Amino acid sequence: MVDAAMEVCGSVPPDPATAEAPLDPDDPGDPGGAGRPGAPFAPPPPYAGAWRFTAPAVDSSVPQVRHGVRDLINDRKVPVGDELMAGILLIVSELVTNSVRHAAVLSPQITIEIAVGPDWIRVGVEDNHPYRPKALEAEYGDTNGRGLLLVKAITTEAGGMCDVTHTETGGKVIWSLLPLPIAGL
Repeated sequence: MVDAAMEVCGSVPPDPATAEAPLDPDDPGDPGGAGRPGAPFAPPPPYAGAWRFTAPAVDSSVPQVRHGVRDLINDRKVPVGDELMAGILLIVSELVTNSVRHAAVLSPQITIEIAVGPDWIRVGVEDNHPYRPKALEAEYGDTNGRGLLLVKAITTEAGGMCDVTHTETGGKVIWSLLPLPIAGL
């Protein structure tokens, strides 16, 4: 979860010009460990930062959040190619859809988190429902029920990791951490 000192809340879509916040030097997704005692300091790239914004837990939020995340990534010039961008947007769509369908009763608002480090991007969706969802196999022909399997497959294929973290308030954040392409490759 994004540190409260870095929290910038707004409405969908986020305003990249005003939503910028510094990286959390203790973020486990930051393998460089910049800011840790004894670690060499390297200034973060200009696209690095962390953003949080809220959306109502309704179906119409899914495309609004997806477009807001896309615009944020593009406006910050985060080095994602077309394939990674498509994967990120599909992950965001699936996570928001899951919160809307399964947590809206306990969580009329959801929070979307985007954090970008020098060589990673983390997307997460927080809601107030305590249930830790599981990726379930769906029957052939089912049009629902594969969202978390899809998130896990996209994340794994990209060389990242995903998980669910419980919040102090009893809710959860479902997140995916994806590596950014190495410059020049």
